[in-house]
Amino acid sequence: MDIQISLEETDNKGRYVARIAGIEAEGEMTFSRISPTRIIVDHTGVPDALRGKGIAQALALHVVAEARTKGFTIVPLCPFLKAQADKNPDWSDVIEGAKA
Repeated sequence: MDIQISLEETDNKGRYVARIAGIEAEGEMTFSRISPTRIIVDHTGVPDALRGKGIAQALALHVVAEARTKGFTIVPLCPFLKAQADKNPDWSDVIEGAKA
């Protein structure tokens, strides 16, 4: 499955948007930037038509990779991202409060 993820950011707010080629729907992970080195991820949403296709997981993996590359940490207020962080202790370097 070809999932394309892009970043849309203005001022202190942003979102990572996931699109699947040929499908007119998108999943998103929204965040607020609280400092140059910290963001709060507050929501992950995937339309019913895209559920079960790995969109939310792709968004989570993408934001973790971006955090490592760009040098920021993530405060996971989003229940989905928090649950994924609990399942992936290797994310503890970029997820605040994650179990190492």
